Amino acid sequence: MNKLLKNMLVLAGVLILALSLAAPAFADAPAANEPPAQTESGESSDIGLKAIAAGIAVGIAAAGGAVGMGLATAKSTESLARQPEAEGKIRTTLMLGLVFIETAIIYALLVVILIIFVL
Repeated sequence: MNKLLKNMLVLAGVLILALSLAAPAFADAPAANEPPAQTESGESSDIGLKAIAAGIAVGIAAAGGAVGMGLATAKSTESLARQPEAEGKIRTTLMLGLVFIETAIIYALLVVILIIFVL
């Protein structure tokens, strides 16, 4: 376990170093009187950045929701094994929790749709 933690810390350090070295590449902003960069088809280059942001946002929301649903299901199964007589209450609470988790994922999807079509 100690070796795994050490490897994870080294990987995190390398990632932070790589991101900090790449930061100056994004620092150059266009001048105030300069129009946004246009592609060959005439569209703004912001569309690619919106797509990347949307993909990251949906990915994080889906991953977080999947982890939350997995933990909730595991804990409810464990509690059912310990107290089978409380099955109705446990199932009701589990379903309510899963609905709230799924609602958070749908809100993230709506925000991504707004990012793509409104901004």
